[in-house]
Amino acid sequence: MDNPDEIIYIKRILEGETNLFSYFLERYSRSTHSLISRIIPSKEDAEELTQDTFLKAFSKLNTFKGDCSFSTWLFRIGYNTAISATRKRKIVFPFLDEIQLESVTEEQMDTVFDDEDNETRLQKLEEAITKLNVEEKTLITLFYTENKPFRVRKKIYVLINK
Repeated sequence: MDNPDEIIYIKRILEGETNLFSYFLERYSRSTHSLISRIIPSKEDAEELTQDTFLKAFSKLNTFKGDCSFSTWLFRIGYNTAISATRKRKIVFPFLDEIQLESVTEEQMDTVFDDEDNETRLQKLEEAITKLNVEEKTLITLFYTENKPFRVRKKIYVLINK
């Protein structure tokens, strides 16, 4: 559990103090939106799906067992909500295979990032992230913005619950 106080909040919310759910909204809305926007390209759709995620979390709060952190549980709901939306809308994501990635030399990568300011680098990084598949985008977002570690098992990514 990231924050032991969250268990107390959850118990109190389930006992009727529903206004305490605003704690979770304030704490996790940005990171949840960031995760969803990595999967859903439309800003408006990502915002709507973020709201849907919190509504689902609130309505299913009684199913939270505490065997993982609340943030992991919430991000899983957000991820599933975004993936379901892509399936419904039949959004096609570009895929880069390993052969393409291996064919890029170190010199080519250095050339791309030489003598540019940080803002330009961030723009290129954001552009590169959009070319990743959904699972890779999600993992990068969770790893770098939420410090959620993961390990690879036979090309299956597994989040490590802390």
